[in-house]
Amino acid sequence: MYKKILMPVDIFEMDLSDKAIRHAVFLAGETGEITLLNVLPNSNRSILRGFAADIKKFEDFMQAESVKKMKNLQRLFDMPAERLHTDVRFGNIRDEVIALSKSGEYDAIVIGSRQRGMTTHLLGSNAESILRYANIPTMVIR
Repeated sequence: MYKKILMPVDIFEMDLSDKAIRHAVFLAGETGEITLLNVLPNSNRSILRGFAADIKKFEDFMQAESVKKMKNLQRLFDMPAERLHTDVRFGNIRDEVIALSKSGEYDAIVIGSRQRGMTTHLLGSNAESILRYANIPTMVIR
């Protein structure tokens, strides 16, 4: 199967990840590894100039919460913990997923998608954007 799979997850929308988890585990097979990536939005520092210390505290809190929720998410995977990795980043979801997929020598991306809507037609906007710009096989799971 695949040696290294990148799986972007939204820890606040776990229903998007449930089906994708099963597919990622299947694609990893007996020896593959999965990296769970949660991308948190950047704080708009230009608007909140005078509150830099508060922004840093908020970002630290969000990162700690994300790490805690991703540890809980790891329990849903039917595979050894040493083959599961987590990464939390701040930025644009598409940009961070694409950058990590290029730098980490990943073989595939597995991403959960929301229900379709008028603005995104068939896929969620993040899934569509990642699918459009990814240079490796990308599977979108509904």
